[in-house]
Amino acid sequence: MCTVYGYCRISRKTQSINRQIRNITTAYPNVVIRQEAFTGTKIDRPEWNKLFKAVKDGDTIVFDSVSRMSRNSDEGVETYFALLERGVNLVFLKEHFIDTAVYAENCQDRIALIGTDEDEIFKGINNYFRKLAVKQIRIAFDQAEKEVEDLHQKTKEGIETARLNGKQIGQIKGAKLNVKKAVKAKEDIRKYSKDFDGTLNDVECMKLVGVSRNSFYKYKSELKAE
Repeated sequence: MCTVYGYCRISRKTQSINRQIRNITTAYPNVVIRQEAFTGTKIDRPEWNKLFKAVKDGDTIVFDSVSRMSRNSDEGVETYFALLERGVNLVFLKEHFIDTAVYAENCQDRIALIGTDEDEIFKGINNYFRKLAVKQIRIAFDQAEKEVEDLHQKTKEGIETARLNGKQIGQIKGAKLNVKKAVKAKEDIRKYSKDFDGTLNDVECMKLVGVSRNSFYKYKSELKAE
């Protein structure tokens, strides 16, 4: 019997993994969830390693996003085709255009060889379309990697800007208080916003949490990036 697995990963244990689980279980109610808290660049991911070894021909692995499988495009493409060759189906809820089913369908559209001199032309065309499909897969992984790098860069720039403006990040009680306030606000947004685990729209959630519009959307953006 074939099994549908859902793989969920967060970068830090302090983050919430509920959104990933909810998205996957909504699409696949009978899915078997595997989850862990490790960065995409960390080599030792116990649950992923177990899952990678356990899946067999006909099984399916569902990811909320391609970034959950790997944030490194070279490793991601290599893993993608390693699993594809083993007959494992891969589904990416946010990037369905690189699902293995889509790739397989594109391969089926190849021009049939007919045993004539034109076969060399047809082989070239078929190889061209395969390379296009591979390129789309690599682009998806590259984009996921770039988004993470951009987020890290923005964080560094924000800290440097604050430092140049004379703010002592993490060194005074006021800074620690602001950090605690931000953590609490993000926890409440995750709990009450309909974009995460709650039912409130942005205006309702903003009023309940008690933060400014700019802070609300900043925290919301950070939560989505986690």
